Amino acid sequence: MSKRRVLFLCNANSARSLMGEVLLRHMAGDRFESFSAGSEPDEPHALTLEALKKQGLSTEGLHSKSLDQFENEAFDVVIVLCDKAQQACRDWQGKAGEILFWDIRDPRLISKLDAYEQALFEIRRRLQLWLPLQKS
Repeated sequence: MSKRRVLFLCNANSARSLMGEVLLRHMAGDRFESFSAGSEPDEPHALTLEALKKQGLSTEGLHSKSLDQFENEAFDVVIVLCDKAQQACRDWQGKAGEILFWDIRDPRLISKLDAYEQALFEIRRRLQLWLPLQKS
């Protein structure tokens, strides 16, 4: 059985989308291939990496990627985590079976570890609710 492909999108691919990629891999890597990208990619934010490590989640090999890198690729689900990425998603040339919009506050606006931990918690909670609804 092939794994379902999920792409997490955000503007910079430096916080929320990276968190989604890592969390899904950790929570259901046996069922899903997890990817992330940004419409205007930056580097992974240091507080993103700190929040993930604090939860015991691996950040090995984690890096920011451009949405263009996934052009013409197919995903079962694309999960958009910010408003700016919603517009880029409309223009994107890839294929998505389903597009979900999860409004997660940008922790970079506050730039404190607590904000990153809160974003991580919210993404984890949404995945906990979403995963049982997915076909095996």
